Amino acid sequence: MYIEKLQLSNFRNYENQFYEFSEGLNCIVGKNGSGKTNLLDAIYFLSLCKSSIHSQDALSIKFDKDFAQIEGRFGKELITCSMQRGGKKSFFYDKVPYEKLSEHIGKYPVVLIAPDDTDLIRDGSETRRKLFDGILSQIDGEYLKLYLSYNKSLDQRNSLLKQFAEHNYFDEDLVRIYSDQLLVTGKKIFDLRKNFVSQFLPLFKKHYDDLSDNREVVEIIYNSECSEENFEAIFLKSIANDLAAQRTTKGIHKDDYEFWMEGKPVKKFGSQGQRKSFIMAIRMAQFDILTQIKGFKPILLLDDIFDKLDEKRIK
Repeated sequence: MYIEKLQLSNFRNYENQFYEFSEGLNCIVGKNGSGKTNLLDAIYFLSLCKSSIHSQDALSIKFDKDFAQIEGRFGKELITCSMQRGGKKSFFYDKVPYEKLSEHIGKYPVVLIAPDDTDLIRDGSETRRKLFDGILSQIDGEYLKLYLSYNKSLDQRNSLLKQFAEHNYFDEDLVRIYSDQLLVTGKKIFDLRKNFVSQFLPLFKKHYDDLSDNREVVEIIYNSECSEENFEAIFLKSIANDLAAQRTTKGIHKDDYEFWMEGKPVKKFGSQGQRKSFIMAIRMAQFDILTQIKGFKPILLLDDIFDKLDEKRIK
């Protein structure tokens, strides 16, 4: 898989720019601030329907413009993304709009390795969940459907809990509807995540061993409350805490992927080089597992990958 042509209109610092790429390695060279990272972000956006830099689509539109467009050709297939300031983004496959953006996810898989990836170690569990949810969503369309369904039910249940608090009443039957939806969907997501980690871990360890010359033993541990046998009872009994917090305090949306090295958390004890190697090994394992399952190599985007790596690890 590779992108042959890319047309940018009012995207970030690009007003109107056209690029052609070759199959294999393409090097993007330029001064700091010239837009190299923005160019990679455009390809990422076209593949995953979102920016790797900003959570708000409007920030991807050139500051003095009201719209932006990214158009890329993957072989014979033309993919177009259009954004309007204050409006919704639209994606097109050969000029035909997608009914749902989820239909596009996974068709043109991509892996991005960037300097700020070490946030995956420094930040909280939400950042790590997003990483692995993103990988799973590119691999498995069913997982993406379950993930979107779970988040919809979660938002509805949280909204209901806030209403109960604001109006000082409680409807047990109504909240149980959303609780049951979260339990059923959450269990399926848990099983898929658990199975994925078992496939992913050997690939990750191999790449880390290659980067570190077998100097450290590393682990990724999937930690979920759903692994407890009596989780359903725990979830249902948490309603008092949920009402007080006005949000759902238990469930797979609280899962974490713990990063360990030599039996210690990487966040506290890993050096900058070790952290960077850890994340790079994750990204290369992501590349491998996408290749294995999809049957073709994803697009690999490398943004200043030697940042914070010592000379030995770079080699």
